[in-house]
Amino acid sequence: MKSLLKNLGVLLVVIGALILIISFATGNVNDNTLLGTSLALIVIGVIAYIVINKRITE
Repeated sequence: MKSLLKNLGVLLVVIGALILIISFATGNVNDNTLLGTSLALIVIGVIAYIVINKRITE
């Protein structure tokens, strides 16, 4: 369980990147909702990765 929590930030970043890749592959790059959602997932994932790993190592 601890390893899943430790990798939660990375998983969010990967999901955000997959949304961007899929939207590019389908040609749906003008939809601001998809782009905003993927941006939010990536930013939240990076912040979660930093905060969670800082707390786990302490």
